[in-house]
Amino acid sequence: MNQEQAMAKVAFIGLGVMGFPMAGHLKQKGGHDVVVYNRTAAKAQSWVEKFGGSFAATPAEAAKDADFVFTCVGNDDDLREVTTGETGVLAGMKAGAILIDNTTASAEVAREIDAAAKAKGCSFIDAPVSGGQAGAENGMLTVMCGGDEAVFAEARPVIDAYARMVGLMGPVGSGQRTKMMNQICIAGVVQGLAEAIHFGKKAGLDIENVVDVISKGAAGSWQMENRHKTMNAGTYDFGFAVDWMRKDLDIVLTEARRNGASLPLTALVDQFYGEVQKLGGKRWDTSSLLARLEKE
Repeated sequence: MNQEQAMAKVAFIGLGVMGFPMAGHLKQKGGHDVVVYNRTAAKAQSWVEKFGGSFAATPAEAAKDADFVFTCVGNDDDLREVTTGETGVLAGMKAGAILIDNTTASAEVAREIDAAAKAKGCSFIDAPVSGGQAGAENGMLTVMCGGDEAVFAEARPVIDAYARMVGLMGPVGSGQRTKMMNQICIAGVVQGLAEAIHFGKKAGLDIENVVDVISKGAAGSWQMENRHKTMNAGTYDFGFAVDWMRKDLDIVLTEARRNGASLPLTALVDQFYGEVQKLGGKRWDTSSLLARLEKE
């Protein structure tokens, strides 16, 4: 990283469970001059107390004079509000600045924001992340980017502050489509693991003993390694919430209807997560598919 990149002026919009630590890594590990904005100002104030930097009253104000502007918010509508809204970042960004969106959103909104950024003389990268709250806190996220190669090359050294893996997947929208593939894989794997544990319990097997063996073979997965113990104990407060997963799967299924992909398993697991929500599991983590099988 050259000196200019090492001392970049950065704005970060959205300090949720992911954004708060990600912005912290940009300040501490990246060594950047960071200005933050959050809808709840108290959260922005607590970030400044923890990491330094400063906070702004609006996204536009935070983005003023920034070389790189990051957004990490809830959904498409939130993203539109903080980017192309009246006080959104594009109202304050200088020509030549790069907008990097870490929200898991639709490929459609990515294209909208890209067009709006270009009209302002700015560049855009859709850069959704995977790795959950723990990945964000440890600066070990996987970042899937869509955008121009030259823009990506300029932004990557800055993104590296909170990432373990950063890849350019193709033009704008490709990052979001890659994240959709990521969520399709997770949905199927978690359902399979939930059914296996449910079956094992019904069969009277020692789940810990079984997993110790099968996790070393072809059945092994990150979900098995990191979630089997909590699933077996019936505790589901260890990360990515069911509400968020359903939002992501809605994006996936909408895109599939658009491009003609057939996703029967994903559609089924989405329905299962709907049942988990009805059980009161809106904020449970995604491994709570097991609770649905054990509800009787």
